[in-house]
Amino acid sequence: MTADTGAGMLEPQTLAFYQQTLTTLEQSSIPFMVGGAYAFSVYTGIERHTKDFDIFVQQQDAERTLGVLGEQGCMTELTFPHWLGKAFCGSDFIDVIFSSGNGLMQVDAEWFDHAVDGEVFGHTVKLVPAEEMIWTKSLIMERERYDGADVAHILRARGTQIDWRHLVNCFGTHWRVLLSHLILFNFIYPSEREQIPAWVLDELLNWLAQDRATPPDEKICQGTLISRQQYLIDVTRWGYRDARRDADVAMSPDDIAHWTAAIDTE
Repeated sequence: MTADTGAGMLEPQTLAFYQQTLTTLEQSSIPFMVGGAYAFSVYTGIERHTKDFDIFVQQQDAERTLGVLGEQGCMTELTFPHWLGKAFCGSDFIDVIFSSGNGLMQVDAEWFDHAVDGEVFGHTVKLVPAEEMIWTKSLIMERERYDGADVAHILRARGTQIDWRHLVNCFGTHWRVLLSHLILFNFIYPSEREQIPAWVLDELLNWLAQDRATPPDEKICQGTLISRQQYLIDVTRWGYRDARRDADVAMSPDDIAHWTAAIDTE
């Protein structure tokens, strides 16, 4: 599996920076995976070149990764302490990712257990698993960015190879989000329905039927897990509890405030 086909579309200094970063990380022995546009290209065949290069590590390795890249000559920062650091080289930069903006998806050993080998810029690397990529992209529904098309393209290309039990388990109590994307997939690709095993939809729809019979016991807004901006009014003015304050979300009140304040600067 390779993502090298688009390397020629990058500026030479950008390509050299990405290649040197991979070499540096390999020599450091820090476990890492490549994600973002380059893993997406491997899984779907859709090539696009964004302004950054995404490296995924476990949280305990994040600061060490930034330190190693700093020794390479990059300017580094822990941009958002709950999920993201950056390493800059001129106008190019590396995203060092160890969780997600909504605090739900901490990179752990299980990500590496399901990672696959791929070739990126001449380096054999681990790629973020397709299941985890679907999971993270499914919960990005911002006004300015919606990753539903990416989810559909991964399902179309990889559906028969996905570990569906693992994928369902990834979503956990947020399985309704997965169900919504699977229903939408059937709308987008009516001729590709076999990509999704019947038991998955049957199971999720059965859960939905059971869920409808159990009325909620509190006024909570989970919209903040899919958009950091569009549901702020619900939790600041309309009396809904912010789901990001739940125990399974790795965000402190300071993290939520910092992540929200950054809306106006991006």
